[in-house]
Amino acid sequence: MPRLVVAGAHSGVGKTTVTVGLIAALRRRGLTVQPFKAGPDYIDPTYHTLAAGRPCRNLDTWMVPLQRLRALFARAASDADVAVIEGMMGLYDGLEYADETGSTAQLAKLLGAPVVLVLDAGQMARSAGALALGYCHFDPDLLLAGFIANRIAGESHGRGVATAIERVTGLPVFGSLPRDPALEIPERHLGLIPTVEPGRWQAFIAAAAECVARYVNLEGLLRCAQAAPPVAASPAPLPGLQRSATGPRPRLAVARDEAFNFTYPDNLDLLRAAGAEIAFFSPLHDRALPPRTAGILLSGGFPEVYARQLAANTAMHRALREAYARGIPIYAECGGLMLLTEAIVDLEGREYAMVGLLPGRSVMTGRLTLGYRVAQAASDSWLFRAGERVRGHEFHYSVWEGRPASLPPAFHLLPPHGQGHPQPEGACLGTLWASYVHLHFWSNPALSRRFVGKMGTGSFSEPAAKK
Repeated sequence: MPRLVVAGAHSGVGKTTVTVGLIAALRRRGLTVQPFKAGPDYIDPTYHTLAAGRPCRNLDTWMVPLQRLRALFARAASDADVAVIEGMMGLYDGLEYADETGSTAQLAKLLGAPVVLVLDAGQMARSAGALALGYCHFDPDLLLAGFIANRIAGESHGRGVATAIERVTGLPVFGSLPRDPALEIPERHLGLIPTVEPGRWQAFIAAAAECVARYVNLEGLLRCAQAAPPVAASPAPLPGLQRSATGPRPRLAVARDEAFNFTYPDNLDLLRAAGAEIAFFSPLHDRALPPRTAGILLSGGFPEVYARQLAANTAMHRALREAYARGIPIYAECGGLMLLTEAIVDLEGREYAMVGLLPGRSVMTGRLTLGYRVAQAASDSWLFRAGERVRGHEFHYSVWEGRPASLPPAFHLLPPHGQGHPQPEGACLGTLWASYVHLHFWSNPALSRRFVGKMGTGSFSEPAAKK
């Protein structure tokens, strides 16, 4: 499988713009491009998906066992002409300072993929050569194929930077991209704005594709991708169905709209393979759950941005409360948890009423909670076994205030390096399971089987009568 990793010297160098432009430019040439994103990011993949016309997949070397991850890559890329993988943070940044765990470099070596490093050359001249040389020598086992210089001031600057890099490294500079306001992507508190929200995304992708096609040596990049050795893995098989393929499948209602869209496609694949029929719905716009809903997945997203509209949709609040009363399993992550509390409070102190299945309020703060987590199930439930451990990540600016100490937690978060005490996280109330921790189900495929198995034991939720 031809493949290429687009990495950055550090965060903010423009690797998402380069990656999106590369994907779109290759697609314009008639190639089928399978996009991937290193790490747990939900937002950058929305740009890749739009550019490629097929779902971007996450590849996280910390959350998912390495052999399983390599097989997931092989499965997703099996019908593509080329795979383009965007790295995370800086090339060598990962979980720890002392080793490569969780880094783009670890992923590139796992997949045997050549790496093209994006440098922000806007404030550099000959010093770009020194920076590039350091990245060449830091890890001799990494297949560093060359560089792309971004945000150059003009043609002369681009030629000079390329000369400085190529003379000291012996590696090619595949292109030099100029500064261009059309290539700036709008951001907010959690990073870029997902393309599922309103925006001029097609115009941005078109501009990025034109820029890459004009200033980057696409043939050289394709030759690098095609020279990658065979992936030492077979496509990951999906677990067998729990029920007859000819019988009715229980319907899983999955939140997907502007406010809720942080869902890994691989999670949905596992749930389908376990026997679920996926039906998307909008907590923001829909007044009822899909007919025959037997389970509900409330993914993360930006409910705080749409709190006013969510508060106004009282019909959906009622539908979710009625589903819980019927014993329908509800799985909620981060933004989904926020929706199920009594209220969301924004940074200006404005309070918006939410569903109220969880006591307390979700209060926005100026503090980012970010990082990988090792979580241990607090008790037996329909989703976990007591003491079972799982890896996940947190990424949010809200806190759950007013959570009763007597509320049964979903997890105990284990302290890093064994220092400190486990902390209760989330809640598990009957068929409601909620936590701030995002999970990749391929880290423990049994989760999908348990989820769908529980769906088969409850009653359907039919839309409530309109009033």
